[in-house]
Amino acid sequence: MEFDDGDRLNWQVKHEAVERLGFRRILKRLYQLPDGREVQFDLKLEQQCVAILAITADHQVVLVRQFRPGPNRILLEMPGGGIEDGEGPQEAAARELLEETGYQGDLQFVTSSVDCAYSTMVRFNFVALDCKKISEPTPDENEFVEVVTISVRQYRDLLRSGELSDVESGYLGLDFLGLL
Repeated sequence: MEFDDGDRLNWQVKHEAVERLGFRRILKRLYQLPDGREVQFDLKLEQQCVAILAITADHQVVLVRQFRPGPNRILLEMPGGGIEDGEGPQEAAARELLEETGYQGDLQFVTSSVDCAYSTMVRFNFVALDCKKISEPTPDENEFVEVVTISVRQYRDLLRSGELSDVESGYLGLDFLGLL
């Protein structure tokens, strides 16, 4: 089912303001609702990002094992990250895959998805096929990563466990490839 902007005509933005909370930005958006009431929503103001389901020629899924502050533990994750200024989603996906894992592959765009109902983030989901390791990872200064490969079956089990931060991106990639 597809909606167009006419579906939100009765939700009018009356005011917006951005506040900083540490390194996070919060968008305070005041709406006039269809019944005339005004309500403020606090949204995470976040940049666009990419997530990549990377698979080697021998059908191993390439993941990154790293500490994540939100759940306060180490998780296996799909490679991905923010889109930098002047960069398109495909360029960002290739850069993030190489930086975080040292792998390159045949990138294919799957679809975009929203992060959550209270975030401005749009995630561009990719698959990368026939991935090959061409270098060592070069993570950002605050990233400490270990590259891990697992079978597609093990990856499906990982998705079902919910122990992955980009579960929807994983399912979208597997569905795109007909591997669900």
